[in-house]
Amino acid sequence: MYSPQRPELKPGQESVWDYPRPPRVDPYTGHHIIVRFEGITIADTTRSVRILETSHPPGIYIPARDVAVEYLQPSGHHTVCEYKGRASYVHLQVGERTSSNAAWFYPAPNPGYEEITDHYSFYPQAIDEATIDGEVVGAQEGHFYGGWVTQAVVGPFKGSPGTMEW
Repeated sequence: MYSPQRPELKPGQESVWDYPRPPRVDPYTGHHIIVRFEGITIADTTRSVRILETSHPPGIYIPARDVAVEYLQPSGHHTVCEYKGRASYVHLQVGERTSSNAAWFYPAPNPGYEEITDHYSFYPQAIDEATIDGEVVGAQEGHFYGGWVTQAVVGPFKGSPGTMEW
């Protein structure tokens, strides 16, 4: 098992190596989350929740009522998380531009994760911009994970080459 060197944290920072496994649902209300694609605000909320899991930047889940769902199209793609359950994916389409499997949701999450029912999580790399309280979010490296990287979160993060076995 990988044992990362614990980075020195600055005030207001969190280490992903302090996050739990199994993951924890963390209410994130009050933080202003915006998702944009093709000049359209796709999501705008202060009622999100985070999923915190060891070695991962937080996954941000936005209530469907704060998402412009008219731009989401079912993709037929599904994955399974051993903790959260079966995820369904959606394409994001604005005009002629489509971002395939840009977001996912859990229609019936496993016990303990019911709080993310009717919430979408967007891949930062699949949209034009995501912000948290005005800070532009970076994408977790790799194509499988959808963590949101900000200055408040310190790695190293799972997802880059050589980290799949962490």
